[in-house]
Amino acid sequence: MHNAALKYLFALIAVLILSSSAIAQSSKPASSAPKCGPAQPGTIYQKACDDPTPPGPAPKRDLTGAWSGPTDWNIHNVPPMTPLGEERFKQYKPEGKFTLSNTNDPLATCDPLGFPRNILNEVRGMQFVPLPDRMLVLYQYQRIWREMWMDGRELPKDIDTREGTGSNYYGFSVGHWDGDYTFVADTVGLDDRTWLDKGGHPHSDSVRVQERYTRVDQRTLEQTVVIDDPAMYTKPFEELSSVTYKWNPTKDLEEQLCIPSDGIAYMDTIGKPAGTGAPAK
Repeated sequence: MHNAALKYLFALIAVLILSSSAIAQSSKPASSAPKCGPAQPGTIYQKACDDPTPPGPAPKRDLTGAWSGPTDWNIHNVPPMTPLGEERFKQYKPEGKFTLSNTNDPLATCDPLGFPRNILNEVRGMQFVPLPDRMLVLYQYQRIWREMWMDGRELPKDIDTREGTGSNYYGFSVGHWDGDYTFVADTVGLDDRTWLDKGGHPHSDSVRVQERYTRVDQRTLEQTVVIDDPAMYTKPFEELSSVTYKWNPTKDLEEQLCIPSDGIAYMDTIGKPAGTGAPAK
């Protein structure tokens, strides 16, 4: 009986130790940082990715500061489109499939990229600024910002109705912390004139987007984006994008603007002549 009691006691202690270890691991970010990509030689982002200095641990519930990211990132795991999605997709003429003179990419006329495209194309840099009731995110390209409300308010249920909330380019976002290292933001109310990416994938004004920012260590932030748009796609995106950012505490966000008059001049001197075969002026 004495030996049986000891065996039971040791088994119970082992279970408690394993359980405590599992709980501790679940509350911490992954120990190995995701790899950066794609390669962008000479950029601040690439230099940060190549830095061999061991990073410090991730601070709890803190994304404060500037982060450098890749200038471009392609979405993947795109599900089949609905008939409406296919119809809208055929109307778009992304550069690469069409000449610069024939594209109807909103970026060509300096229209706002909107969300979530602004975190997929021309990212370059962003900065998190925590406030008592919200998280502000400042973006380097086009000098715009977003508010992610953290004061308990809910996402609007009615979009573009008389009693509801009007859609806009960057939507309406609420955020919360999932544990100590992951910040989550949900967004609705997005203007359907914007594209999801430079490939021209469409979205409706009823789309819902979720971002997750996990601080893996002091210098590494992993972003994943998931999208649900039943009007345009037969099932949700399992993962719209996964991007690695690098912390840059001394970074100043540059003024990078898309200026309509400059865009018109560029199209008149480069884009249109290139599309017609005429020599550029």
